[in-house]
Amino acid sequence: MTDALERLKILINSSTPIVVMETVEEVRAVRMVRLACSALQLATFEWSIAGGLTRSGLSSSPAVETAMPPGGYNSASSNQDTQAVYNSREPAQMLSNLEAISVEAAFILKDLHRHMEDPVVVRRLRDVGQKFAANRRTVILTAPKIEIPPELRSLVDFLELPLPDRKRLRQIIDESLVKISRTLTLQRRLDAAGMDAMAENLRGLTEEEAERAVSQALVTRYALCPETVTDVLEAKKDALRRSEMLEFVDVTENMAGIGGLDNLKRWLGQRRGSWEDSARQFGLEPPKGVIILGVQGCGKSLCARAVAGEWKLPLVKFDTAAIFDKYIGETEKRIQKVFRVAEGLAPCVLWIDELEKVFAGSGPDSASVDAGVSSRLLAAFLSWMQDRKAAVFVAATCNNVTALPPELIRKGRFDELFFVDLPEQEERKQIFAIQLAKRKRNPAEFDLESAAAAARGFSGAEIDAVVQTALYSAFSSKHPLSTQTLLDAVAQTVPLSTTRAEEVQTLRRWARERAVPASSVKAGS
Repeated sequence: MTDALERLKILINSSTPIVVMETVEEVRAVRMVRLACSALQLATFEWSIAGGLTRSGLSSSPAVETAMPPGGYNSASSNQDTQAVYNSREPAQMLSNLEAISVEAAFILKDLHRHMEDPVVVRRLRDVGQKFAANRRTVILTAPKIEIPPELRSLVDFLELPLPDRKRLRQIIDESLVKISRTLTLQRRLDAAGMDAMAENLRGLTEEEAERAVSQALVTRYALCPETVTDVLEAKKDALRRSEMLEFVDVTENMAGIGGLDNLKRWLGQRRGSWEDSARQFGLEPPKGVIILGVQGCGKSLCARAVAGEWKLPLVKFDTAAIFDKYIGETEKRIQKVFRVAEGLAPCVLWIDELEKVFAGSGPDSASVDAGVSSRLLAAFLSWMQDRKAAVFVAATCNNVTALPPELIRKGRFDELFFVDLPEQEERKQIFAIQLAKRKRNPAEFDLESAAAAARGFSGAEIDAVVQTALYSAFSSKHPLSTQTLLDAVAQTVPLSTTRAEEVQTLRRWARERAVPASSVKAGS
């Protein structure tokens, strides 16, 4: 909050006429404006359609009283701190009153965006902005989303409220504990390490979301205890799910549960822990990410999930469908929010499934199709991939790499492009063994060499399906699962490499000189 507060003080002190704070945390935004004005020895006013224009904070000084417009405060109110300026509830009239107030101050206007389709309101806000540029008077617009009319854009600066860092989250835990302790008797059974873990589990939430999560956990348990650490993590998962853009994914897989792909495993192993302080001191920067390209069913998504499990990092999935909005400009705002939340969770793995579906429309003719949204989305993503400092590793999967723009796959954005081909003989044996073990069968009791040879051209997902089919067959016939049952299931399955042989060969030719093979096993076996 400190950096945002200093930025706000600079904006107000430099006579910025209009500052826009797009946030759902209205209380936090108002508190920040009050702090900035207190440090600058300025008055603070607040307006809403329900209450009109009021002076907030300390009682009004004589200078402010003499600066009031004709009519002064509404005498119907008994408390001067909450008295509204006369005739100030209607937006256009309120802005007219602002022009008549000569005192240096910040004016917080809540949800004014709902009235900015009125040309009179826009005109008067423009007049106010032009007049306020002459001295230290600033209008602060706050709302979850604000569409700025073209007439006002030259008068506006934007201020983002950053997500709280670990230090601030620790403070929120302490503050919530003190607040709840006033009404409930709470046990405190969490040590300093547990407090740090709790703060870590809150990362990625806004201050208000973090405060609610902590308060609910304390009230549920009547204690600050190890269970509350898990409670706030579950609350964070729910909050991310409600955002409709990011989903917190529970990870149980790691690379040991994936057959083959030794090149990819080795590459990931070399980069384990590279986001830690010791790696930075050694001169390393956190890896940016990988694109995992391959034949459908060969485990690309499983690999992306396994990265987080291997590195023991949180995994968040980017919902590519939810990012697009029907309103112009909103899609770009949504992608920026995704970036901010991901950075707030760092270090973490950001999983983007089927990357080509996000940026496939970003070619030179896209402007005629979607008003250039895909192109602007690509530009924002490329800029973030190039410039971000937070340890957010992007694990992206792709089925059709030819649909991706070339600037996305060049070095500097992603660290590497891996190609996952159909598994070879030894890899198929590993996959059969893994799938059989998952279903409580001893792989040593089966002739994996014969099963793998029969399943030549099968993907990992198809081998999984073969084992499942064989289990159904064995169960219905009341016989134990055997190698012959597996072979029969293989014979009944037509793999994708046969039904779509041309596409698979085209993808292989493209990847042969442009991508790193995820496996070092020689092709053709």
